[in-house]
Amino acid sequence: MAPLQPVPPKMSTQIPVLAITSGEPAGIGPDLCAALPRREWPARLVVLGDREMIAARIHAVEPSLDIIDYTRDGAPREGCLEVLHVPLAMPASAGKLDPVNARYVLDVLDRAIAGCKSGEFAGMVTAPVHKGIICDAGVPFSGHTEYLAEATGTPLVVMMLVGGGLRVALATTHLPLKDVSAAITRPLLVDTLRILHKDLQARFGLAAPRILVAGLNPHAGEGGHMGTEEIEVITPVLDALRAEGMQLIGPLPADTLFVPHTLEQGDAVLAMYHDQGLPVLKHASFGGGVNVTLGLPIIRTSVDHGTALDLAGSGRADPGSLFAAVELAIAMAAGRPKA
Repeated sequence: MAPLQPVPPKMSTQIPVLAITSGEPAGIGPDLCAALPRREWPARLVVLGDREMIAARIHAVEPSLDIIDYTRDGAPREGCLEVLHVPLAMPASAGKLDPVNARYVLDVLDRAIAGCKSGEFAGMVTAPVHKGIICDAGVPFSGHTEYLAEATGTPLVVMMLVGGGLRVALATTHLPLKDVSAAITRPLLVDTLRILHKDLQARFGLAAPRILVAGLNPHAGEGGHMGTEEIEVITPVLDALRAEGMQLIGPLPADTLFVPHTLEQGDAVLAMYHDQGLPVLKHASFGGGVNVTLGLPIIRTSVDHGTALDLAGSGRADPGSLFAAVELAIAMAAGRPKA
């Protein structure tokens, strides 16, 4: 596959300002944020969350780290962590989920989204949230991707993970497996492939991206003997979009799609469902993978792991995925097409 970084950034007299959401307060998000000042970044990184909670968690890991309050007209200070305060509903403890703070997690996201939409932030990088505890609080929540789509009024977004030499996008995201087949329709695939194709061009500098498309069924349906979705849905869509000039290869059997000689033929993979594509990518990249939401009017990248409650507050959380997500967001922001 082609290099994974986006278009080389254009030179600018101003560094981008990125919102870093600290995620579930009982998880490792605040711990990961403590690692950000270890590096010099060509951006101003603003961590969003409860200042007192972040300070307590960070000082347990980095006792000498200074925390400063964010002001829109301020300037970054080397070796400091800049925090935009969003108050918790109740004090949070590392490793202990509390549904009372579910609304706080969404308030943090909402503040970052509002800042991106207004131009205050050039993009947002999200630490992990806990879907279950948000739902337990009575708020339907299936993930960042879907929440961002609704918050920005975007009819359809595409989840793509980047890492380990791979780009893997998903036709469906957080659905029960029994619902996947019915969700994969011709209109969905057409729109998903158009978004993926467009953002591979605009965000990653691929003039004519080659997309490897997985089938849904074992052996891509084996000519209809193991399912007909490839014949009735996937192949007609690929044929129609090829006629428009897209380079689409498939539908391919997923069990052999991820072998080197097949991957060499493409720049990205479109998997039909979550656990078809992501186990391979996470095996190849875990600790350094990045989740990117395509199709949004704003830039959003994320870590590719969960809240790791057992590691929260221990000082053992690996910030590699957060660092990779920040790097990618900076590159995307610097090369972002002007509206």
